[in-house]
Amino acid sequence: MALKRYEKNGAVRRARKVRSRVKASGRLRLSIFRSARHVYAQIIDDANGTTLVAASSQDASVQTGGNKSGAEAVGKLIAERALEAGLEVVAFDRGRFAYHGRVQALAEGARAAGLKF
Repeated sequence: MALKRYEKNGAVRRARKVRSRVKASGRLRLSIFRSARHVYAQIIDDANGTTLVAASSQDASVQTGGNKSGAEAVGKLIAERALEAGLEVVAFDRGRFAYHGRVQALAEGARAAGLKF
């Protein structure tokens, strides 16, 4: 019973809808998560089920935390790590979060650093 209630949750439905469209593209997926204090990003290969590159606002190189400037720094950091690993083109998976604020700042930071999506 609790599982049905969970599946009817609006956030879960949004995340599932976005993720299905991104996976259908067949590209690597730049998945993000934002909590109240931090921002996390990872590039996932869905074919193999592995995380190739990850970055978060808790990394030592990101000094600003989980605010908008921190999210932009995380975007730049994930793009740098992706380019070092030879990854240039990804699909942006915003999950259940609206493309606004910290999510938008992370995406713009990654684009500015050379990641294409």
